[in-house]
Amino acid sequence: MNILLLGGGGREHALAWKLKQSSKCAQLYIAPGNPGTALIGENIDLSVTDFEEIKRFCLNNAVSMVVVGPEDSLVKGIYDFFVKDDQLKSIPVIGPSKEAAKLEGSKSFAKHFMERHKIPTARHAEFNLDNLADGLLYIDSNKAPYVLKADGLAAGKGVLIINDKEEAKTALHEMIAKSKFGNASATVVIEQFLKGIEFSVFVLTDGTNYKLLPNAKDYKRIGEGDVGLNTGGMGAVSPVPFVTNELMKLVEKRIIQPTVEGLKKENIVYKGFIYVGLILVENEPFVIEYNCRMGDPETEVVMPRLKSDLIELCEAVANGTLNEQMIEIDERSAATVVLVSGGYPEGFKKGKQITRLENNTENEVLVFHAGTRNINGKIVTNGGRVLAITAYGNNIKEAVSKSLETASQIDFEGKYFRKDIGYEFY
Repeated sequence: MNILLLGGGGREHALAWKLKQSSKCAQLYIAPGNPGTALIGENIDLSVTDFEEIKRFCLNNAVSMVVVGPEDSLVKGIYDFFVKDDQLKSIPVIGPSKEAAKLEGSKSFAKHFMERHKIPTARHAEFNLDNLADGLLYIDSNKAPYVLKADGLAAGKGVLIINDKEEAKTALHEMIAKSKFGNASATVVIEQFLKGIEFSVFVLTDGTNYKLLPNAKDYKRIGEGDVGLNTGGMGAVSPVPFVTNELMKLVEKRIIQPTVEGLKKENIVYKGFIYVGLILVENEPFVIEYNCRMGDPETEVVMPRLKSDLIELCEAVANGTLNEQMIEIDERSAATVVLVSGGYPEGFKKGKQITRLENNTENEVLVFHAGTRNINGKIVTNGGRVLAITAYGNNIKEAVSKSLETASQIDFEGKYFRKDIGYEFY
């Protein structure tokens, strides 16, 4: 099969690495890809939201399947574009419909969906320019911390957790009246703050059946000890030690099954990955958020632990036969440490040469490119998150130790990484 994978970050490098392992993969194209994916398949200079160009490429290159990495393509309706096109409808797209992608594209949509299907989540209220004054009064009448979420996509930056009442009111005003996150914050969801420990569950569904992938926990704060600004993710571990079989059965019963069944009941087409961000509060799981695709950097620990053939699983998703598939998982732990550019998640410089960069697969270490670029044969930084270093280990501590060893060896100006990923588990 000729496979087209959309995206160009660390998640897509990990997906490409896994897809290429399948004996069913004849040719792997990655659009736009990065210098890491170029070592696995062929990078194609295409925008993930230019559906007409994607169509042309698929038809000209006998593409048999499209696997979608980033949310933008899904929220803008690439699944629907293919289904409604006579020339494309026979090419399966692994990713949800535009309506289903609202689970990520609209916090308000997700909240109402969970309410309808009695899926546990934090209580909330929604505000926009028309009722901004009510939003300010709502903050006045509730206690800190205040959780403010931009309703739309904000590149992982649209969630603010604020301890001061006046600061929260200022932030709400800036988000709505001053478009702090553009159109994404035209509506803001204010949530009850839940205190607990977070983890992520990954589901693959064909719309009726589902399979669970390895669970993971990521680390969003820039500083060690989980302090400082939120980022796209500074690292991840899998499996999560406190996620027992009993807890997973509870998550399935109260969250996963009602989610998949709820989508089907509402005739919302979902064929792909569901990321469920959870928080455990006094041994009860609550949904923090849905993503309509795999997470990043969690994909970089989940895919290395998946032993099953990913293309076979994707085919089953397309055919509605996922119930016939078995998921085989590597018993080892995996840990990812992300190398970022100095200044991230705020201002940072690009174009810094990366040295001592190699893929140490023999040492059970994988180097996934996230924000890099090849200029005249030299690999340079091209983003805030630059590389994701994933290692296997017999436990979390060992996996993290191996990741840190390689993270320390690779070098570029301004390099920064957290040395405490997984700290609460060893």
